[in-house]
Amino acid sequence: MADLSINLAGIKSPNPFWLASAPPTNSGYQVQRAFEAGWGGAVWKTLGDPILNVSSRFAAISFNGQRVAGFNNIELITDRPLDVNLKEIYETKKRFPNHAIIASLMMEPKQEKWHELVKRVEDVGVDGLELNFGCPHGMAERGMGSASGQVPALVERQTYWVKEVAKTPVIVKLTPNITDITATAEAACNGGADAISMINTINSLMGVDLDTWNTIPHVAGKGAHGGYCGPAVKPIALNMVAECARHANINVPISGIGGISNWQDAVEFMLMGATGVQICTAAMHHGFRIVEDMIEGLSHYLDGKGIKSVSEIIGKSVPKYSDWGNLDLNYNIVAKINTDVCINCNKCHIACEDTSHQCIDRLTDENGNGYLKVREEDCVGCNLCSIVCPVDGAIDMVEVPNELPPMSWNERQTALSLAAECKIDSHK
Repeated sequence: MADLSINLAGIKSPNPFWLASAPPTNSGYQVQRAFEAGWGGAVWKTLGDPILNVSSRFAAISFNGQRVAGFNNIELITDRPLDVNLKEIYETKKRFPNHAIIASLMMEPKQEKWHELVKRVEDVGVDGLELNFGCPHGMAERGMGSASGQVPALVERQTYWVKEVAKTPVIVKLTPNITDITATAEAACNGGADAISMINTINSLMGVDLDTWNTIPHVAGKGAHGGYCGPAVKPIALNMVAECARHANINVPISGIGGISNWQDAVEFMLMGATGVQICTAAMHHGFRIVEDMIEGLSHYLDGKGIKSVSEIIGKSVPKYSDWGNLDLNYNIVAKINTDVCINCNKCHIACEDTSHQCIDRLTDENGNGYLKVREEDCVGCNLCSIVCPVDGAIDMVEVPNELPPMSWNERQTALSLAAECKIDSHK
């Protein structure tokens, strides 16, 4: 059986599945129940100066029959006294010494206040700290959260302040509400961060009630932007993890967050550079017991591939991730419709005819039966037909042998530039 334990910047846990800092980690009761269910670690709901929350706080979007495809919240950090949280952290760590407890922290950008908070929290025995530079609402309006996280200089400075006194590993949690997350990730590294985590929630407005015209959610008829998470944000989060993992100046471990709902999602994040993952929305949707399937699925996956430790898969797909300009322009695939599986719903034909490259023909055989066929010479391999097809196995995307050597856009431009220089030299 594969070893599922991880070590993220010195923080050890029995498996890579942590609960993210959020409502599920609001109290010792919850975190202890999570550990009993099998979670490897938990990032305690953000500690700082207690605040007042509003009601209501959550909203979700369902799509095509799937509940909670996306989730929105306008909840802030802990609304419980720091002393109460610290007492429960101490008790939980004492009961579960082999599970990781990380304290999420948020404080206004003042050195002495960061020092005081860090010292008090570390005194109760946490395994690490996570600096919340990502919360996009409420706290940001007070100069904290993403208000700090969007400014690389503030990320670096506050990370440095924490590292001045911290005795445990420091993780910096980054906001996705920024043009280039690698800028703040690099700033965190420059400030001395031992690891980074991403992504926090994305600025969002979940919807508007068409009867009342109130925003969703609303508080006494008024709304505000909140933080978006859940399965819908996974591609955005995965991209940001990958960008940081392949960045030359970002050389610290990554804790992946964003839309992770099952063990397959976790494997994708780890292949793209995450040492472990944090999960919130899936736990809120289905409860703590989902970790049992995650552990079992990951274990079977690794065993099936003959992999002895989950740490062996970290970053294995990063070399496969590059810029568009490095992709092979001469690589070619085409769609092939399997008529014995196709149900002739015409979805692929409609999609191709109306919005793609008009390369799927509707034909009739000698018995008068209709069927669909791809004109391969006109197919550009865009994948649209296979994406909209409702039947697994009805359309395959097949590589077409090509006698041309691989050539990227960057290589092409270099060759053209050299040819132009040679032409100029020949006229001299």
